[in-house]
Amino acid sequence: MATEYILEINNLKTQFVVRRRRVVRAVDGVTFKVRRGKILGLVGESGCGKSVTAHSIMRLLPKTAVIPEGSIMFHPEGGESVDMVQLKPTGRKIRSIRGNEISMIFQDPMASLNPVYNIGDQIVEVLLEHSKITKKQALERAVRMLELLSIPKASERIKDYPHQFSGGMKQRVMIAMGLICRPQLLIADEPTTALDVTIQAQIIELIKEMQSEFGFSTIIITHNMGIVADMADDVAVMYMGKIVEFGTKEDVFLNPLHPYTQALLKSVPILGNAGEDKLIPIRGVTPDPSAMPPGCAFEPRCDFATEACKTCVPGRVGVTDSHIVRCVHCIGENLDD
Repeated sequence: MATEYILEINNLKTQFVVRRRRVVRAVDGVTFKVRRGKILGLVGESGCGKSVTAHSIMRLLPKTAVIPEGSIMFHPEGGESVDMVQLKPTGRKIRSIRGNEISMIFQDPMASLNPVYNIGDQIVEVLLEHSKITKKQALERAVRMLELLSIPKASERIKDYPHQFSGGMKQRVMIAMGLICRPQLLIADEPTTALDVTIQAQIIELIKEMQSEFGFSTIIITHNMGIVADMADDVAVMYMGKIVEFGTKEDVFLNPLHPYTQALLKSVPILGNAGEDKLIPIRGVTPDPSAMPPGCAFEPRCDFATEACKTCVPGRVGVTDSHIVRCVHCIGENLDD
């Protein structure tokens, strides 16, 4: 029987060893779950560890990275659960999952698409790797997927090269590559980066439509709280390698408890305010991940910090069954015992 969650990450730590001595703790004890058929928004400033978390799930880390601790339990529908951490990054098992059962849309389509191969060959390559079909059948499926993604004259454009597509169309091609094998989990890493506002809205609406039609689970990674408010069912707020707040969209947006979440929301413009409320930037800068301050990592930037915050590393506190916060000032059940 399938569990309620398609992905369960527990105490995940991903570190980079730089120049043999310097250790960068990019992901430092991350714990969260992705509900089956739902959208999780993973949000935070640039450099907080969001993309490294995604690459850890996919096991697409550079040689300088290690996962010394933690588990990434993937529970596929109709298959056996597997801990992704225990799989060899280049092994047969992970290659059968990656791109097939778990797919990823990368940040920059310009860097992800090969300029010397046409779009059709790049989409078909994914299908032929995971499906026992002919190239002709794969091309037919690729054309149908491009049509679903509203690419005009798909049967002709599939022969074109990446440079012949606009930024928005390239991103649609990336979505097609991610969905062509009908994955159970899609990870979208900053899918609207470098796109204008109108195209951003189209891409977000497209992902929502595809998720609704095919029923896959989604992790959308972004620094844009507006995108999360529009798309997500659950929200994980990340700061310096840790999830500092996790809950349903209603928990996080209507009752934000962590000072960092509150600061993020205050720094986002709200349509219709007409300048009535000034935006409040988060003061200071993020610390060096290889030289983290003792205690709470957000303490140097926090307006509510006390002496306890300087020395005490906050644990996870369950405020309600669905709302978890990592702050010494929050009252609830200690989840790290």
